[in-house]
Amino acid sequence: MNERSAIGNDRWINEQEMQHRRQIMAGQYAAEILHEISHPLEAVANYAYLLQLDAANPESVRKYCQMIDEQVSVVLRIAQQTLSFYHPAARVEEIAVPSLVEAALTVHQRNILEKRIRLQKRYSGEATLLANPGEMLQVVSNLIANAIDALPIDGTLHLRVTSRRKETTILVVDNGHGIPSSVAPRIFEPFFTTKRGQGAGLGLAISKAIVEKNHGRIRSRSTTRPGRNGTAFRVSLPPVGRTTSR
Repeated sequence: MNERSAIGNDRWINEQEMQHRRQIMAGQYAAEILHEISHPLEAVANYAYLLQLDAANPESVRKYCQMIDEQVSVVLRIAQQTLSFYHPAARVEEIAVPSLVEAALTVHQRNILEKRIRLQKRYSGEATLLANPGEMLQVVSNLIANAIDALPIDGTLHLRVTSRRKETTILVVDNGHGIPSSVAPRIFEPFFTTKRGQGAGLGLAISKAIVEKNHGRIRSRSTTRPGRNGTAFRVSLPPVGRTTSR
């Protein structure tokens, strides 16, 4: 095998490995969505059972029908806000970044409520970028999921979207326990995780690959110092009209 063939073969292997990792991440993301909608669907089943038991009482029927309608609305909202971002993998289009962040938040709404997490949001309404919507939704969802895992009860999650002439920035900041400096340099490595028994350690590695494929950067800062503990992830991407070729 000559040198050119070897390089081509290595490139093909790397592309296949990356595709495999993306499929794993997509599967994890799908599991998060299914987990999120399982609770309202379970509530629908319970209300339907109670409705049957009290079917002779018009007031109860109206009450349970209203409750069922509310839970179905939750499922529809999750489906509409998340699936609307999914298109064929090769498709690239203009994305309104605030809408992207809100769709990612929808997936994790139950965990946010259970932990009583305070959301601090500041968006630039004109922030846009050119990328595959489904892939970018996975990136933002992964960063939010990591922040929620790190946050204590009554913690705070800051989400900021800014738009400048040369870049659009998504900032995800939590006041969780922070990442120890001894492992911080490895967090973007494939299969590295600080969550014992949870996750495959691919989320940040694939997120980094997706961001870099779209000519962007992802950076992190973290501290475990008491009173100042927390982690910040910054995703910087060229806005629409400034994507550069490689």
